[in-house]
Amino acid sequence: MTAVRVVLQAYYERLHERMEAAHAALTARIDELLGAEIDAQGFGPMTQDKVEAYREACLAFVAERLEMYNPVGIQYTFSGQTTKHAAELEFQLNWHDSRAEFEELVAQARTLADEGPPDERLTELADRLIRKFGAYPDRSIIAAYAEKPTLQKLPDFIVATAIEQVVCSLIIDDG
Repeated sequence: MTAVRVVLQAYYERLHERMEAAHAALTARIDELLGAEIDAQGFGPMTQDKVEAYREACLAFVAERLEMYNPVGIQYTFSGQTTKHAAELEFQLNWHDSRAEFEELVAQARTLADEGPPDERLTELADRLIRKFGAYPDRSIIAAYAEKPTLQKLPDFIVATAIEQVVCSLIIDDG
């Protein structure tokens, strides 16, 4: 396993830890952001059932993100070639284009790995990546939504915003 891959895995694992630790705060922030964004974009008025359906979609995306960052998740099960194929498929399926963001993340991980053996500094390196980039692919999601807000993109946007505000801000608080 290359040093770059080790740094990236530490980054995902750290995001997973932080999301689990901040789950209640993340859910509360989603509740705050959802209603405010529906009002701000003029998507309403909505029935309470419809708002609750969007909230449930947001919570499902949080669960999906937790699995994406899971240190024992599927991304660690397969070879590098299979992982690359899975990433290409994901890039094609998403409504946002996160290729450039991913390439920047990998380049920064490479820079950090080149500073010397990362083994003893993995938490520090992961925190530096989170501090610089936030949680991948949030920047792409937020930018694509800002360009053209739609109800279809709303849950992804709300989750990305909440993760950046709650989970990534934890770096400032304790790190």
